[in-house]
Amino acid sequence: MKIIIADDHAVVRSGFMHILNFQKDMEVVATAADGLEAYEQVAKHRPDILLLDLSMPPGQSGLIATGKIKEDFPETKILILTMYDDEEYLFHVLKSGASGYVLKNSPDEELLDAIRVVYEGGTYIHPTMATSLVREFVKKDTDGVETDPYKLLSKREIEVLPLVAKGYGNKEIAEMLYISVKTVEAHKAKIMDKLQLKGRPELVEYALKKKFLNF
Repeated sequence: MKIIIADDHAVVRSGFMHILNFQKDMEVVATAADGLEAYEQVAKHRPDILLLDLSMPPGQSGLIATGKIKEDFPETKILILTMYDDEEYLFHVLKSGASGYVLKNSPDEELLDAIRVVYEGGTYIHPTMATSLVREFVKKDTDGVETDPYKLLSKREIEVLPLVAKGYGNKEIAEMLYISVKTVEAHKAKIMDKLQLKGRPELVEYALKKKFLNF
């Protein structure tokens, strides 16, 4: 299987490349340092698997890259690499189109197992996180409505929110996500409405609480 590794740390990319190229059924065909480069390499090589770091400052985040790549290259399966064992991260990356989630401090064997599971069409979730995922998806109030409003956000709104919180303007966000300024404005309005926020300071506070600024 053809694999691309996207991580902002060169030593991490080298380490994973060594592990994967040692496997008879795996070949690393390219690496990338941020989400934009990951997109370009996927477009060029059309890999089976993309190992994608979720947080790659100051470059484009893995969350935004996941949405773009799954939309344009749905045949490439995305396995997220991250240091965060948080169910909210898990929820968002799966909602954005990723096929799995592996912690960077996991044993080599777990990473290899995850890649093979995803390659075969499955979804890989660390056993300790599976219970949290089930709880997050089934947790509803008595009317069947999600109790936490962040789960009402669409995939695109999840991409827009951290960019707004980081201070990017509408035009900058539009260029990053390849959408119009009016669409950005519409997403911002929906985000504020769904989360019941009154202004950017509240949005920044919310983003910090939910760890959106790590994307």
